[in-house]
Amino acid sequence: MSFTLDRDRLVETMREQADIGGTENGGLHRLALSDADKAVRDWFDERLTELGLDVRVDEFGNMFARREGADPDADPLLLGSHLDSQPYGGIYDGALGVVAAMEFVHELEARDIETERPVEVVNWTNEEGSRFQPAMQGSGVWAGELDLEEEYAKTGADGNTVEEELERIGYKGDEPAAPRGDYDAYLELHIEQGPFLEENDSDVGVVTGIVGFTWGATTYYGEADHTGSTPMQYRSDALVAAADVVTQVRRIPSTLGDRTVGTVGSIEAEPDSINIIPGEVTFTWGFRDPKREVIDEAKERVLDEIDAAAEREGVDYEWEERMDVDPVHFAERCTSAVADAADALGYDAMEVFSGAGHDATYANQVCDTAMVFAVSEGGKSHTEEEYTSWDDCYAAANTYARAALTLAGRAN
Repeated sequence: MSFTLDRDRLVETMREQADIGGTENGGLHRLALSDADKAVRDWFDERLTELGLDVRVDEFGNMFARREGADPDADPLLLGSHLDSQPYGGIYDGALGVVAAMEFVHELEARDIETERPVEVVNWTNEEGSRFQPAMQGSGVWAGELDLEEEYAKTGADGNTVEEELERIGYKGDEPAAPRGDYDAYLELHIEQGPFLEENDSDVGVVTGIVGFTWGATTYYGEADHTGSTPMQYRSDALVAAADVVTQVRRIPSTLGDRTVGTVGSIEAEPDSINIIPGEVTFTWGFRDPKREVIDEAKERVLDEIDAAAEREGVDYEWEERMDVDPVHFAERCTSAVADAADALGYDAMEVFSGAGHDATYANQVCDTAMVFAVSEGGKSHTEEEYTSWDDCYAAANTYARAALTLAGRAN
């Protein structure tokens, strides 16, 4: 079976989507449910409708484009990723997976190939969790792991809710945000967002699973006061307590495992003045690891550190859980389809375990799942410097398409 994608068309389609919300520095600023997100959704709808696919939108804005198979009653193969981006992120994160799925369907049409199973291309709502938290919001609602009404009510920094923004851009659909029926498998292509493929001179990553993670936010309540006239022994400095925990979040992973990572990604201090002792500080923290027990240990350790820092500095605190997701291990039949595809195409493939969360995390609760990774040069992502060469994009997309055809089955 000789089946490869049209390289020029893949690159052209990637450039088209990158123009929607593109930045002056060659990156992408296309936040979930923004005007730019609406524009790329319109583009997705138009391109797949032109190919004769039926496009539908569920009540959480997830978009599905269906191409029928020889057996309309067969469980469909689901393909895709997300089109929203991080603030001033890269043009490949998420988008490459959607474009590769679109190009797979385009190639089927161009070659007049009929698959045994129906094929559906999906664009998930708010995978990034940047404008609205949590991440992977659309796939989480669809899979039944997140509550629809609770997620509708989530607000962004501008005070608008998810539901309001879905309605504003015209993408609050009528269909329930849940699987229509059974799915046979879900396959997702993504850039690695890490250094391992490049470091090992590999062309393609065969993803065998995704790390689990825990996210939390802590607020310390101290006493705002004058920075010059308040003696050090009389201070209750919320920022000092937070700083103690920030350093521990950095140090905890090194005591737990080779793949454990921890990050404080956001800090807000009030009153935020050079001449006032910070009276209130809120910061986020998170840990990731392939093992559930390691994640739990990291969480327990940081909560102990939070309590100890509060006692040392004489401040009160509260914390909330923002997100908690178990590690995922993919089905062997799906990972084998990816590995066999890479081998048949002559690509040097490497098994990897994803250090980032993806919509495949929640899709895996619905059906067998696997992922394909493309090389990330320098391991950079969530930045305008994110870069994957067109050759690497093509190698991963070809592997993805061939694996997809295996899973969908060729009827002619």
